[in-house]
Amino acid sequence: MEITLGHTPDADDAFMFYGMLTGKVTSPHFKVNHVVEDIETLNKRALKHELDVTAVSVHACAYIPNYTILRSGGSFGKGYGPIVISKRNLSIDELKKTKIAIPGKMTSAFLLLQLMIGKFDYVEMKFSDITGAVEKGEVDAGLVIHETQITYDKKNLSKILDVGSWWRDSTGGLPVPLGINVMSNHFETETRKKFDEFFRESIVYGMARVNEALDYAMTYSRDQPRDLIEKFVRMYVNDITIEMGILGESAIRDLFKFGIEKGLVPEFDLRIA
Repeated sequence: MEITLGHTPDADDAFMFYGMLTGKVTSPHFKVNHVVEDIETLNKRALKHELDVTAVSVHACAYIPNYTILRSGGSFGKGYGPIVISKRNLSIDELKKTKIAIPGKMTSAFLLLQLMIGKFDYVEMKFSDITGAVEKGEVDAGLVIHETQITYDKKNLSKILDVGSWWRDSTGGLPVPLGINVMSNHFETETRKKFDEFFRESIVYGMARVNEALDYAMTYSRDQPRDLIEKFVRMYVNDITIEMGILGESAIRDLFKFGIEKGLVPEFDLRIA
């Protein structure tokens, strides 16, 4: 069976898919054609139901009823996640009176920050442009994700809010639900289960061969040094990536419970494999 698979040009995704996309882990059931796009583009493509399997922000699941969340391949932060950066030490009240650059309205980071501080004024931009916009003073603050969470200080910017630690403390230690993979409901339950197992094998393969998988991930490094990419990958490829388990599923369900309670997402039928 030939399927289209969307993933991001991010090192953690590349690490997870290393075994699958290099042919080192194979399946008798699937031939994979992969599509590489940034996460917000994949979120929008999922809205149109364009891909069979795709990485999406957890937040996007509130708007894509034609997909089921797979249990493998999730990016969950263990006490860390998106942060807000600025050139000035702004209080939350001051921050809410400014314009914050965000990496997309359907990103989990955006929903999480709204849960943390309430609604705020924002401007959308590509995630990799946010630190530069803050540095140049084009915006007062920026909500940053991916490796920019650990490179912002090179531009003399300060972390003024830690969304990941706020989530951990607010939920009694649940991991931060950021990105997951979904598969179209056009496929039968058994087919989705087989793909989930195939993906899980790819993740396990990479984790057992870290140096090889990192070599592959470096092709998506955006000119960042290997030690930084390894740090980023180890942050977001962990035991919950292999199988989200009770903790991962609880984190997703709580994210939407809180979002619905505050009117930030609509009520919907959450589907987890």
